[in-house]
Amino acid sequence: MPSPRLLALCGSARRDSYNRRALAVAMTGAREAGAELTFIEPREFVMPLYDGDLEASEGLPEAAARLQQLFAEHDGVLVATPEYNGFFTPLLKNTLDWVSRPLPDGSNRPGTIHLRGKAAGLVTASPGALGGIRALQHARLYLANLGLVVVPEQAAVPAADKVLGADGSVADDRTRSMLEGVGSAVCKLATALAKRAD
Repeated sequence: MPSPRLLALCGSARRDSYNRRALAVAMTGAREAGAELTFIEPREFVMPLYDGDLEASEGLPEAAARLQQLFAEHDGVLVATPEYNGFFTPLLKNTLDWVSRPLPDGSNRPGTIHLRGKAAGLVTASPGALGGIRALQHARLYLANLGLVVVPEQAAVPAADKVLGADGSVADDRTRSMLEGVGSAVCKLATALAKRAD
């Protein structure tokens, strides 16, 4: 079996996001389990807020079409999202809302054909005591609604400003193991799903 290919997507646009740090550790776990990773930088896929009238008049944004193609080429996704008032971020939702729209090839097939049945995993991090965990239940439901198969493993990192270093360091083994475990679980599920599809 070839190595599963996973996308890694951070739902924060901040350059020094704690969630980007958490995602990097989860990516390490996926690599060590045998996956190949492609990191998606939100700044490279700038899109307007989803608007049906805009879509009808101008079509799918070029950035959304590029993302659809990336999802088509990969077997799963690792997602990190901050918690905004108990929910995942508008950036994450808007990005995937656009990805779910019909493909620009005139077939009217939904973009979710490139998401359905593929593995996904979730992590979050926050300086607060809850670590962003309230966002995960909503993000899990949203990803499942898009057709992704979300692994049971997830990770929320409290006190992220003290635990996750800008140099990639992790202050305690439990947090490292938890984050890497999500990445590993997504790699293993993506491999199993690929075998089933064959």
